[in-house]
Amino acid sequence: MTDRRLSLSPLLTRMRDRSPGLAASLLGGALAAGLGLGSFAVLVMVLWISSPYPDSGPGGALHVAAALWLLAHGVELVRTDTLSGQPMPMGVTPLLLLVLTVWLLHRAGRDAAAADSEAAPRTAWAGVVVGYLSVGAAAALYASGGALRPSWVWTAVCLPLLAAGAAGAGVWTAYGRPRGPLPAWVRRAVGVLPLSGVRRFVALSEAEAPEASRFLGGVVRAAGGGVAVLVGGGALLVGASLVWHGGTARDSFLQLTEGWSGRFAVLLLCLALVPNAAVWGAAYGLGPGVVLGAGHVAGPLSAASPGPLLPAFPLLAAVPGAGGPVSWVSGVVPVVAGVTVAWFVVAAAVPGDGGQGVVWSRGRTVAAVAVAAGVCGVALALLAALAGGPLGVAALAHFGPVWWQVGGAAVVWVGVVGVPVGVGVRGWRARGDVGTGAGRGRGRGLGCGLGGWLGWGFRVPVGLWLSRARRSGAEVATGPTGSAGSAGSADGAGAPAAVLDSMLEPSEHLEPYDFLPADSVGPSWHEDTSREARWAALKEASTPPEPTDSA
Repeated sequence: MTDRRLSLSPLLTRMRDRSPGLAASLLGGALAAGLGLGSFAVLVMVLWISSPYPDSGPGGALHVAAALWLLAHGVELVRTDTLSGQPMPMGVTPLLLLVLTVWLLHRAGRDAAAADSEAAPRTAWAGVVVGYLSVGAAAALYASGGALRPSWVWTAVCLPLLAAGAAGAGVWTAYGRPRGPLPAWVRRAVGVLPLSGVRRFVALSEAEAPEASRFLGGVVRAAGGGVAVLVGGGALLVGASLVWHGGTARDSFLQLTEGWSGRFAVLLLCLALVPNAAVWGAAYGLGPGVVLGAGHVAGPLSAASPGPLLPAFPLLAAVPGAGGPVSWVSGVVPVVAGVTVAWFVVAAAVPGDGGQGVVWSRGRTVAAVAVAAGVCGVALALLAALAGGPLGVAALAHFGPVWWQVGGAAVVWVGVVGVPVGVGVRGWRARGDVGTGAGRGRGRGLGCGLGGWLGWGFRVPVGLWLSRARRSGAEVATGPTGSAGSAGSADGAGAPAAVLDSMLEPSEHLEPYDFLPADSVGPSWHEDTSREARWAALKEASTPPEPTDSA
């Protein structure tokens, strides 16, 4: 019994230590879900109270609030009370509501990890996810009894995926966004791939992790910049189209309802769909366009008009056709996105530190732009899938952009524009950095003063001339055979010395030798006696020895 108690005590201690962190994480996840549900409930109840023609009681309004909260997670709803009696799907997710739920989950994960720093990250993440899904399951059960019923397949897929991703991002943020080499099991899995380039890129060791982190960071920043430009450009296209079709949009807004509460509800719905409209504008600028029902596509190259079954809605009334000013300007958006991706890649490829950093090769730059284009395409495809969906059957079976067409067009546009721009800007920046470094080197050489110039421009020629003068004087004095010749006379022997005297005469433009030790240069260096002693020593060293009689 003693051994058993001793063996169980560490486990009980560990559970007791971890239980406060797990309980706080569970509470944080449940609170995040409750805040989201409460916000939707308050909004729907306010609209229900202010409506002059409420068609259901408060229970129906709460059912609608729970269904809209699930729709904000990407869950597809099924509308049962239709005129035909046939269930109609509704799968267009308002992206602004999705942003709200993601922010609440992210904050819950971050706060749970920061509140108990001693607990493991898995504990904080698991607590938030389990707490959030518990409330989500209860909301799905409650909403299944209303007019808008959630699809259980979509609920089982979207709700856990969104909760796990957003909470994991929050926990990662709380721990300082740590980076490191890929796990061992990932490297082993990638090692069996047939592509050697992929193996070299992914199966990295700890020594290669910094360079891989730099590559991945540059690719992610470039892809993020491209997505931001595409979505922002799409929003500008939508705004320009709304201004261009201002009268039609205003008439459709006034036709929907007459009461101020109804118009307020339509205005809130338009605001919630503004991010969707920005994604639709990006799809329009990329070329695939937006599907507005069966056989009706609005794009820069298609002349189809909205179908007759489309409701009168301000955002739909402003859909541009083909050949207008908006379609002419829309091609600028993907071009700017490609240039932006190339610029971010070059910023990582050629660091702006005067050429001292590692410059990526041309092939590595092209690979980075290609990977960034792929990431940008995946992100646009995901946004297009969330921004569209069914609004009914038959003509409204699909409403919005086609995700695979938008993703493929984004990859092609960014790759075609970004690769040549990235290669060109990379070569220009690399050459500019080298030139800048050389210019700084030349500036340092010219800025060293007269003494430095003399050290390189005067010292070396004089030294070479002295050695040549010694050799020529010795040859003249001894002759090629070693005997005294005609140059061995007094006049001939003195010729080299005379030339040396004329060449080594002190000049008023030259300073003393700047390459001598600093302690040897003092006040006595510039005196006449010292000068005469130095010249005499140089003359004596350069004068050849007098010939001796042969045996």
